[in-house]
Amino acid sequence: MIDMNIEFKADDFEFVGDKQNIEIDQVTPSKPAWKDALSRFCKNKGAVIGFICIFVITLFAIFAPMLSSWKFDDINTAIANMKPCAQHVFGTDTYGRDLFVRTWKGTRISLFIAVVAIIIDVVIGMIYGLISGYFGGKVDSIMQRIQEIINSIPTLVVLTLLLMVMKSSLFTIIVALSFTEWIGMSRITRAQVLKIKEEEFVLASRTLGAGSFFIIFKEILPNIYSQLIIMVMMSIPNAIFYEAYLSFVGLGLPIPAASLGTLINDGFDKITVYPYQMVIPVIIFSILMLSFNLFGDGLRDALDPTMKEM
Repeated sequence: MIDMNIEFKADDFEFVGDKQNIEIDQVTPSKPAWKDALSRFCKNKGAVIGFICIFVITLFAIFAPMLSSWKFDDINTAIANMKPCAQHVFGTDTYGRDLFVRTWKGTRISLFIAVVAIIIDVVIGMIYGLISGYFGGKVDSIMQRIQEIINSIPTLVVLTLLLMVMKSSLFTIIVALSFTEWIGMSRITRAQVLKIKEEEFVLASRTLGAGSFFIIFKEILPNIYSQLIIMVMMSIPNAIFYEAYLSFVGLGLPIPAASLGTLINDGFDKITVYPYQMVIPVIIFSILMLSFNLFGDGLRDALDPTMKEM
């Protein structure tokens, strides 16, 4: 039977919870954009590991040759081809030179090439692509034809021609990189500009009388920089590999200068007898290449608003 003596109180049909503030919206505390990007970057374990590896390798490249009692070009045939030991951690080469110092000295050269690649991409490639994509028309047509002509010449041919008039050196490699390294960045930048330059906020800025270069660097660039950063990060391994390849085929740094490429080239001839002379530089080179790729992917995910988790 239904109990007919049920009593209803005044607050029986009120919402459960905070009766005083039930209609107040809960606003999420604001967070600066850089903190939001840093938080997303730190959640990417691969990117964090890549950054740590780059940081550690950079420290070794800077300080290991400075703190060691051995010099990268010291020759002592009495200890030639010595296997790794406590005194010579990475062993010695055919001329008795300490491979620990030479390896980190060579890594320093490879990291320097990475910095040069960034500067070339930003100064030449990004600016070239921004101007070409924004102005369009005849300006874009002429700039793209120039780019196609330059890109049609193989980089190895460019370097060979340079070596005919210049000595084999790090500067020659940098000049060769300056000819073609920026092409990829220019194309990506131009494509991004073409996609975004007709957006409403760009048209509004143009309507209000903003100049072309103001629109390029204040309106367009901040909205495409995440794609450019990942392109820069991806170009670094290519530049390092390019220098290593040139050194491997004998077109890189002159003796006794060392780079990871020259060390791999020197160790390749003795791989069956003294494998450590090639394996150690190859391992460091591989870790460095992989770390830059992981770091670049992490930056893309952290800086691109479309990658943010909802």
